Amino acid sequence: MRFENFIARRYLASKRKIQFITIISFISIIGITVGVAALLIVMSVFNGFTGIVTSILIGFDPHIRIEQRGGIDLQNYNRVSDVLKNEKLVSGYSPFISGKAMIISNAFNKVVFIRGVDEGKIAAVSGVKDKIVLGDFNLRDTKEYSSIVLGLTLSDRLGAVVGDSVDMVSPYAFSATLTPFSTPAVKKFKVTGIYESNNKEYDSQFAYISLESAQTLFEMSGRYSGVEARLNDLDKSESFKSNLLKKLPSGIEISSWYDLHSDLYSMMKIERYIAYILLSLIILVASFNLLGSLYMTVIEKRRDIGVLQSMGASQKSIIRIFMYEGILIGLIGNALGIILGLVLIFLQQQYHLFPLDQTVYIIPAIPVEVHLIDFVTVTAACMILTLLASYFPARRASKIIPIESIRWE
Repeated sequence: MRFENFIARRYLASKRKIQFITIISFISIIGITVGVAALLIVMSVFNGFTGIVTSILIGFDPHIRIEQRGGIDLQNYNRVSDVLKNEKLVSGYSPFISGKAMIISNAFNKVVFIRGVDEGKIAAVSGVKDKIVLGDFNLRDTKEYSSIVLGLTLSDRLGAVVGDSVDMVSPYAFSATLTPFSTPAVKKFKVTGIYESNNKEYDSQFAYISLESAQTLFEMSGRYSGVEARLNDLDKSESFKSNLLKKLPSGIEISSWYDLHSDLYSMMKIERYIAYILLSLIILVASFNLLGSLYMTVIEKRRDIGVLQSMGASQKSIIRIFMYEGILIGLIGNALGIILGLVLIFLQQQYHLFPLDQTVYIIPAIPVEVHLIDFVTVTAACMILTLLASYFPARRASKIIPIESIRWE
């Protein structure tokens, strides 16, 4: 053990009686503990909400979406299909057709997003089949009618339940009404299923029909809007996207699951950074206490510093002594804060200390999820502020003149 470290530990732990300096040191440790615990808990809450949002979105959206302006023709679709078949990371893929249309019911009319999908392949890229609450995910068309699956909120607004019929008109049908004797083409659909995704945007704005009906409705015979794919490892989406761009022809656009909701995730990142900065202020306040404590320790130990210098201790050694003392306080506060934070996070996970109203929210309590990177960022904030607070008193101690400090003591 270096003598600087030994002396720093003696200054911190070997006080024979409680003094004002000791009290400030304890306050510094408590402040750092509270700041670290608060920072760790808030980061875990952000992780929890991010995880829930991602699970809901990924439950319906693909990991990779491949599109082309004007639609993907059969030739390009076959090329995309051949590439995806040979990728071990791809667990499934399916073509889709997307567009807007107006659904007309007896009670209400609404413009919604229509998704034409392959009933046999949709389960490989989306979890909509698992979210059916009424009826089933049946998109088989007959001569009398075509089938449609609605979101729960949308079906409620339309006043349509399983077995009811609705009419649908697309913008392409309206384009044919430019002449005074034309009428818009109306296609009849029968509601065969209703899903609930726990996402009001999806439940109120999306409806599913067969690929054949979508091609007729949007005049896309022999073409698809794009291809959706799901991967075995969600975290490799970005690297897979980059590799896929090199293998597909120009004009093909590829979006990852993050790209599909980049605005939402960007906003969540900004909120996370702001919370991190604001909560770091708690540690900063504790660092000011540490700053004052070390300055007073330097004043109290003037004679000791002079003796050490007269014995040959260099200015760097004096700086190290008080830097080590500040670092030791930071490490103690950081360790206690992490323990306190983990205990509270565990209690929240097991006993729901902060519950949520399940009639309003889809989760029973505030979600928490700890990531390894949180320990790194929290510890980094704690130690950087502690080092800065320790440096200036340590620098002041190294400037003490030995003869004067010993003479006046």
